[in-house]
Amino acid sequence: MARREVHLREKTLYRMLYESAGRSEEILGVNIEDLDFAGRRCQVKAKGARTKARRRGQVREDFVLETLYWDAGTARLLPRLLKGRTRGPVFLTHRRPGPGKVVNSRDVCPDTGLARLSYGQARALLDEHTAVGGPGTGWNLHEFRHSALTHLGQAGASLLMLMAKSRHKKPENLRRYFKPSPESIAELTSLLAPGASRR
Repeated sequence: MARREVHLREKTLYRMLYESAGRSEEILGVNIEDLDFAGRRCQVKAKGARTKARRRGQVREDFVLETLYWDAGTARLLPRLLKGRTRGPVFLTHRRPGPGKVVNSRDVCPDTGLARLSYGQARALLDEHTAVGGPGTGWNLHEFRHSALTHLGQAGASLLMLMAKSRHKKPENLRRYFKPSPESIAELTSLLAPGASRR
C-alpha cells in the first residue's frame, strides 16, 4: 500500500504479512530481538504452541519455533519503523497500557513504555484503510497470507515449496494455491517423449 494516509507502522505490517506469508498473530507477536536483519528472517512460535507444565505446577517455556522469511520491501521499511529501537515489540500502539491493566513485560517496549499492537487493533486499522461499503467491509489480515500463496502458486511454485513457505502440515490445505500453468504441464509432458532421458 503506497497511500500516504497509511501510517508507516501499517505499511510495514502489511508488507511483512505478505512477503512472509505469515499468520497475523505470529507477525504481531514478533519482538525486535527475534529479527535477523541480515538473513531477512525471524523465528516465531509454531501454530498451536503452548507452554508445557512441569510437575508441581512449574511452567516451562517449551515451544516449537519456525522460521519466517521476508524480502526487500520489509527490509527497507523495518529500520524506518524501529528508529533505532533494539528491543521490545516490533509493532506498537501509540499509547501506554491503561492504569490497572496487567500486561506481560514482553508486550511493552522497555524504552517507550508503549504496548504491543493487538490483533483487534490491527484488524480495525486494515478495515479502515480498505472498507468501501462502510465499517466492517474491509479486508481481513489473513488475506495477505492468502494473496502471497496465491501469487506464488501462479508463479509456478511447487506444492512442496508452498508447504515450506506457509508451514502448512497437510498438502490438501494448499491445493487451491497450486495451479500449474499450461506451459509447465506441457514442459512436464515433454519428459515422456521418445528419447527423453529416464532413470
